[in-house]
Amino acid sequence: MPSPCLGGADMSGGSKTSQWIVPPGDPYEGDLTSAFGPGGTFDVEIEITEKGDGLDCAEVACSVVTRADHRAAGNRTQDVRIPVAFAGQEPGEPGGGEGVDVPAGTASYRSAAEFTTAGKPLDLLLHPDSKKLYAGADNLPDTADVDERGLHVLNPEDGTSESWISPAPGSTGALRASAAARIAGPLPGDGVVYNYPLRGVGSAKSGDEAASGVWLTGSTITDIAPGTTPDTVLVAQGATLSEIERATGTATRTLTLPGGTQFAADAERGAVWYTDFTAGKLYRVDLASFTVTGSFDLPGGPGGMAGFTETDPATGAVWVGVDRSVLVFDAAGTLVKTLVGKDLARDAAFDTATGRAYVVWQDGGDLSDPANDNNGTLTVYGTEDFAPSAKDLSLPGNHSQAGAASLAVAPGGATVFVTSPAEGKITRLVRQVSPLVTHAPEDLTAEEGEEVALTAEAEGAPEPTVRWQVSTDGAQTWQDVEGATEPALTFTARTAQDGYRYRAEFRNDVGTTRTAAATLTVTPATGGDSGGDTPGDTGGTGDASNGAGGTGGDGSTGGDGGTQSSGGSTTDGSGSTGTTTGDPGSTGTTGGSTGAGGDSTAAAGGSTGTAGSSGSAVGGGVAGGTGTAAMSGGGSLAATGTTVMSVTLAAAALVGTGVLVHRRARRRTEDAL
Repeated sequence: MPSPCLGGADMSGGSKTSQWIVPPGDPYEGDLTSAFGPGGTFDVEIEITEKGDGLDCAEVACSVVTRADHRAAGNRTQDVRIPVAFAGQEPGEPGGGEGVDVPAGTASYRSAAEFTTAGKPLDLLLHPDSKKLYAGADNLPDTADVDERGLHVLNPEDGTSESWISPAPGSTGALRASAAARIAGPLPGDGVVYNYPLRGVGSAKSGDEAASGVWLTGSTITDIAPGTTPDTVLVAQGATLSEIERATGTATRTLTLPGGTQFAADAERGAVWYTDFTAGKLYRVDLASFTVTGSFDLPGGPGGMAGFTETDPATGAVWVGVDRSVLVFDAAGTLVKTLVGKDLARDAAFDTATGRAYVVWQDGGDLSDPANDNNGTLTVYGTEDFAPSAKDLSLPGNHSQAGAASLAVAPGGATVFVTSPAEGKITRLVRQVSPLVTHAPEDLTAEEGEEVALTAEAEGAPEPTVRWQVSTDGAQTWQDVEGATEPALTFTARTAQDGYRYRAEFRNDVGTTRTAAATLTVTPATGGDSGGDTPGDTGGTGDASNGAGGTGGDGSTGGDGGTQSSGGSTTDGSGSTGTTTGDPGSTGTTGGSTGAGGDSTAAAGGSTGTAGSSGSAVGGGVAGGTGTAAMSGGGSLAATGTTVMSVTLAAAALVGTGVLVHRRARRRTEDAL
């Protein structure tokens, strides 16, 4: 169903972003609504802009549409789309196709595997070079006969363990089993730098028997990140921020803030963002001078539940999770967006390839609280407009009673890993996308007997299948073309198919998307003499569209008395069969009577139409008068696929109809996938 956008539905009569149309005498007729005119016509104005509400008509195709609304919302037969363009644009084409069950190009995630090979997972990193999945873990009691603490290296496809590094140097330098609490970042080629309790800074790679590391003086490490050089690391020990040498543990620089425990480093812009949830403050630290250069208030005031602090590498924006909200500050410290969820904001990760942010929300886990249901959520946002980029995914059983969830995102966002400490598992999620049309069939004209080809292409995940459909009655009804399951549909054009419409329907596990319909126009064959020496051609016995084939001569060049028959049926009525007869030695003549349109509903005008001698009738005139068709193929102008729409929009049998601006998904593959 088309949906309102660029201002939404006008509910007061003041914005004129849409108009409501009702039958004359309707009880709702008045200031907010206009009544139908003769034949179901109406003449209204709407006011729209090129860009707004996260929609830019320079990037996606926009249309003015009509639709049956409140009292007949399930009736889709009256949907009409008229592409519109703004100054400097070409008229919008049907990019993306029309989603049947979900909008074309709808992205979502599904669980593909669950890994239980890393104890109680606390943090994740997908190594950019080796592509191995590193999981920092603690022991999960009563689930194994061994202490599972340490750094686990997993195959990201199936979760099998490739390596497990547990021993790390303690306060005396002696090796001991140690949990891996936080992963700071990757080492070149393979391996990671991480923090192990209470004050350990270690490094290890797949295959190592033990981690190398140093034990710091001072209080417990509360956060860690890469330093300004490959040999250093930034460490938070409560409100104290230090840059230390990994080999010796010596602090080269130290800064004490008024409060806080958590930070995020933006090496590209030389900044560290430090969060004090207790005081409700966010501090900016300049990495060059190692001084505080900004202080900002966290909305909601002091005492918010600590979630996360992360920076977007592409934009420098700072994302702060507090309670059930994510606060987004730009690189200058200005609050630009507040995202609200139903669960606790626990971690965020960014994919710079697609410009998307991934946020995991955890349930509180206390089922005595009506706000809790024991299920977490994964959400995906665009980092420019903060609009949802995928359907929310429920994470059953992911609650915060045993620790905060963490995320890792593969470049491009095709795979996401989410931890659930309480369940002792890592869930591997894969993206799936409903079909997005990248090439739609176009209208074409062919001569009788000419080979024609229609092509369509779409992308999606999983890869979609295709089937072709044909309408013989001006897109009122559709049927599958038997055996047509390839991107190209080829067949021989026959006059009986004049005015037929064809579309491709793409399907995968996520949804179904249809291309815009293409209209086939078939003209009589040219050439040949009109004498009686040329026998009539043999008519076809059927074609890809299930239309009626002719037999005998076509009468166009005379012949030996052959007869061609074509289907003359009409919508809700019946017409007699027209025949074409050629006598030897003379020019063929066209016979057959006109099929009556019965009581069919006009496609646009609301009146009964009559059809010509062959083909299908699809209603009458646009403005409500009786439509006629005198050519083979029959039907009104609507039956040929030509849309008639001027300032006045016409509609038939609409009850409570609105004129809306409709956003049609037209995203490039790299954006949608």
